[in-house]
Amino acid sequence: MPTPHISSNIEDIASTVLMPGDPLRAKFIADTFLKDVKLVNQVRNMFAYTGTYKGKKVTVMGSGMGMPSIGIYSYELFKFYNVERIIRIGSCGAYDKDLKLFDVILVSQAYSESSFAKTMGISNRHLLSASKSLNNRIKRAATKVNIPIREGVIHSSDVFYRLSHEAYKEIYEKHQTIAVEMESFALFANAKALNKKAACLLTVSDSLVNHEETTSEQREKAFTNMMEIALNSI
Repeated sequence: MPTPHISSNIEDIASTVLMPGDPLRAKFIADTFLKDVKLVNQVRNMFAYTGTYKGKKVTVMGSGMGMPSIGIYSYELFKFYNVERIIRIGSCGAYDKDLKLFDVILVSQAYSESSFAKTMGISNRHLLSASKSLNNRIKRAATKVNIPIREGVIHSSDVFYRLSHEAYKEIYEKHQTIAVEMESFALFANAKALNKKAACLLTVSDSLVNHEETTSEQREKAFTNMMEIALNSI
């Protein structure tokens, strides 16, 4: 049965969903890696594709930017489409000087100033964990395809543009967050609320330390290491 934001039938959505922020990255993954692909959602141009990878059914769907957006889509997938696992596959900005462009991060915990979890009524904490069993699967997949990953705590922020470009230093030092993105805290909160599993793989797209950055085309099409790890974990 369709929801306000997803027009798919229940049988069109796999139990595992890979969720990039950019719907065009979802299209790239479907076109590049999946077989027997079907477009199963295009409401608001938030494309979702279901196909198979090495014989396993999987759905790839965009989440949009920020916690409100991924909060809506992940909740509806978990609650109304019998989705058991969502792996966010997104981009992030490095806080740690040792991180390089295109490095892959597996998020162990997400720190956020956000009130998302509190507003939902599930937690007053500002640090939420990924699903340990799902992270273990992802680590095994990374070893299998011989792609190195860095595991750590990240900052899940409500704000992309801050008045102070140096604000990240205090967050990095106080909370030991190695990178920043804008979605995983809400995803982890929804998984906790609905007794589901959630994980987050990130590719470094820019650095707040040395100010290097990737192009928009690279963010859409060049993060293939992260994509391969996520697909092999299913």
